[in-house]
Amino acid sequence: MSSHHLKRLMLLRHAKSDWHSDVPDHERPLSSRGHRDAPLMGQWMVENDAVPDLILVSSALRARQTCTWVCKELGEKAPTPKLEDGLYAASASSILALINHVQETVTSLLVIAHLPGVQNLAMQLASTDSSEDAVVDLASHYPTAGLTVMRHDLSWAELDRRDAEVTDFVVRRA
Repeated sequence: MSSHHLKRLMLLRHAKSDWHSDVPDHERPLSSRGHRDAPLMGQWMVENDAVPDLILVSSALRARQTCTWVCKELGEKAPTPKLEDGLYAASASSILALINHVQETVTSLLVIAHLPGVQNLAMQLASTDSSEDAVVDLASHYPTAGLTVMRHDLSWAELDRRDAEVTDFVVRRA
């Protein structure tokens, strides 16, 4: 991979949600733990120079709230998130289809979505150059507010299978 053309893809599972029997799944809010954990992912992005140029976020309330906390930590560097109804309960192939349409001017992309889609997509894209520890961790357990960080040197439209190097799998708890 030539470093001057590298792009970063980050796949974030929404933070911990609250389970209310009288609320439809799409409208479940973050739990108190989710409100504590979500900002930690934004802090990690700032600390590791991994601020995204574009954020695609599921329209589910828990994903939108996670995004709000992340953006608060990114501060003035935060891009305006783009809500994507298609990310709610999306399969890996559906998430990838949205990523494949991202403009080439974007060099760092954050996708905030749900299981099993984010985990399955991370596994699908993980190249043989990936951090073995990170891949084992994300494959065995992808908790709420889990973040896979990948890099690749292809166009967004070309991403398909085994095309991105997993550099980190980040889990932080408050």
